[in-house]
Amino acid sequence: MGFSRNSCIDATEPPQFLVKTQALCGDQLLYDCESSELDDCEVKFKSLLHKMFWDFGLGCVIPRRQRRSSGKKEEKVGRGLDHNKAWLLAESGGCAAEEPHSVHSSFRFSLCSQVELESMAVNRINTATVLMVNLDNDLLTDSKSEDLKWRRIASLERRISPLAHSLIRFSYSDILSATRNLSKGRVLGRGALSCVFRGRVGFMRRAVAIKRLERDDKESSKAFCRELMIASSLHNPHIVPLVGFCLDAEMGLFLVYKYVSGGSLERSLHGKKRGCPALPWPVRYKVALGIAEAIYYLHNGTERCVVHRDIKPSNILVSSKKTPKLCDFGLATWTPAPSVPFLCKTVKGTFGYLAPEYFQHGKVSDKTDVYAFGVVLLELITGRKPIESSRGPGEENLVQWAKPLLQQGGVEKLLDPRLVFTLKSTSQVTRMARAAAACINNESRRPEMGEIVTILKGDESGALTRSKTLKNSVNDSHFELLRTKSEMKNHFALAMLGVDLDDEDSLDCR
Repeated sequence: MGFSRNSCIDATEPPQFLVKTQALCGDQLLYDCESSELDDCEVKFKSLLHKMFWDFGLGCVIPRRQRRSSGKKEEKVGRGLDHNKAWLLAESGGCAAEEPHSVHSSFRFSLCSQVELESMAVNRINTATVLMVNLDNDLLTDSKSEDLKWRRIASLERRISPLAHSLIRFSYSDILSATRNLSKGRVLGRGALSCVFRGRVGFMRRAVAIKRLERDDKESSKAFCRELMIASSLHNPHIVPLVGFCLDAEMGLFLVYKYVSGGSLERSLHGKKRGCPALPWPVRYKVALGIAEAIYYLHNGTERCVVHRDIKPSNILVSSKKTPKLCDFGLATWTPAPSVPFLCKTVKGTFGYLAPEYFQHGKVSDKTDVYAFGVVLLELITGRKPIESSRGPGEENLVQWAKPLLQQGGVEKLLDPRLVFTLKSTSQVTRMARAAAACINNESRRPEMGEIVTILKGDESGALTRSKTLKNSVNDSHFELLRTKSEMKNHFALAMLGVDLDDEDSLDCR
């Protein structure tokens, strides 16, 4: 290939390149030089070529790891700017030059840094046309992104440091080993912002469920910190315990929970194939009582009232001994005190389980969980999902269909036809129906979880002290139904948005 001075200057350059042409030799580019000067130039350019490969070239290909020290940050950025500027030297190639090049070429090309170019100017090497090329290629953007990741990790480290001693800290290699490199075959479930893997850790190969947050942004860091702080503070036999965590700036955030082998209540209640026996009533009652105690513990058993905000069958696990355990605290938050509400800007949760005051006004309190638990009770009684578009008119929304029947005393019309009831189970059904009716009441009439636990257990002394509340929730609720009928229609309309006629899955608005 042949190059001339005009072709080098007039050639169309890529849009990212900033080219400056400077004639260091005046009006004459090619001239005859003494052999001693050529030898001296040759040695210097070999030295420059060596420096280009080791000092500058490798620095572009393998950028240095971003330092966490803020004191040297500005100095490093300044150096990066200098090294990211490459200088393309088009030097005259006389016939006496020993380095191989095309016989048709009038130029030789080499790369050097700006500092080295200034060194050449001092030494009066005036035989080059200089083309300045900007080789940043978004390295500064990558550097800022990397720095932001490290800042988030450092912030998380400071915030969770008081709790770190009570949890096991896993490395990312431990996570990969436990999940077989995050194999798809180890996936237990996926959420809107997370994915859960089954794995084994430690010398005893302890079974765990590893939750990975999918997004890498400021909000995911806050959610991770909040869930870790809440879950690590909970100690109840009906709540899945948090085992440990993993923080990795490059690969993400992980929470490690104890593995519950029995699967979710949703799979046991709704996910079985046709022909398989339905979940027995004693198990359903045991699940209802256990989860009621777990929610009561969240609201009253810790230093700060915890609102789960996502009570539903898929977040209730059933062990091999049929012991229910509440899990997934990704949406959990604190409230100042039980029955003290606060307003949130974004409504998060699952349609069909959202309390009317929550999805309409963003009002969050412990009664938000009470309403969702009432929907779960109705699912246990009826065997239906909260939203089923395949049902007949008026039966698509479980709460809207069941509420008038509960108020009229028609509990037998709600029962799952697959179940066989005994005399003992009949009394349990009655108590569960009373508890469900109280849970789905209007916010002002909705009781706290302590009363719901009392109703489910059949504590007569507690029931007598609250007889007036129960009477209002059953006998006088007809007027409340008329008043909230429009609210329930709005709830149903929101829940049915985007539902296909053949799709019976619940909608997740998280």
